[in-house]
Amino acid sequence: MSSNKETLGGIVRVALALCVVCSIVVSTAAVVLKPAQEVNKTRDLKRNILMAAGLYDAGLTIEEQFQRVDSRVVDISTGEYATDIDPEGFDQRAAAKDPATSVALDSDADIASIVRQSRYAMVYLVNDEAGDLSKVILPVHGYGLWSTLYGFVALESDGNTISGLGFYEHKETPGLGGEVDNPRWKDLWKGKQVYRDGAVAISVVKGSVDQGSDAANWQVDGLSGATLTSRGVSNLVQYWLGADGFEPYLRNLREGDA
Repeated sequence: MSSNKETLGGIVRVALALCVVCSIVVSTAAVVLKPAQEVNKTRDLKRNILMAAGLYDAGLTIEEQFQRVDSRVVDISTGEYATDIDPEGFDQRAAAKDPATSVALDSDADIASIVRQSRYAMVYLVNDEAGDLSKVILPVHGYGLWSTLYGFVALESDGNTISGLGFYEHKETPGLGGEVDNPRWKDLWKGKQVYRDGAVAISVVKGSVDQGSDAANWQVDGLSGATLTSRGVSNLVQYWLGADGFEPYLRNLREGDA
């Protein structure tokens, strides 16, 4: 019996020692790898911004391509640049969760189902070789069927014509709602108009767009078998390009008052 107890005790001691050693190794690895992970996270975000605008070139480094992009922080309510906030250190997701830097949305106004909205948001301005504004890229997010979709919508310099849309994070059903990642569906957004008579008119319709209709310039084909995801995308785009989103900023941009 004594021998068995000693054997059991030895096993427990060895197991505890292994747990301690493994914990130290994992913790050390997490600390050592964190800077590299943050760099990769930032690089991936920049790649998705470029891809949304149709500017990504696999033959060039991300940093080379991003030199044309000016990152700014905007006060959503006024549509003016927040010059006192450093874009490099601004985390819009974190700001949306903090009551001090966000607002709770009324359920009737919250068509994108985001619950809280940061008072500030990132915008990305792309300049051409002459230094003139070429595109503006805006972060958007909203709830689909199973998840919140995070992505970017790119507009031409007129602040009205869509040049691209892409999502970099979601958990929609593969083959159905997950078709938001399908290049053919994303291509349907190019050239569509956001505003009609001053109001947001862009929408994702059920089925296919009637190309002969007067509203075709403001409509995108729905995703087959994914009605709720399609509706979610339509809602989030309408919300973020509307009066509670980037509309004040885009208006200032068009009028030269941003």
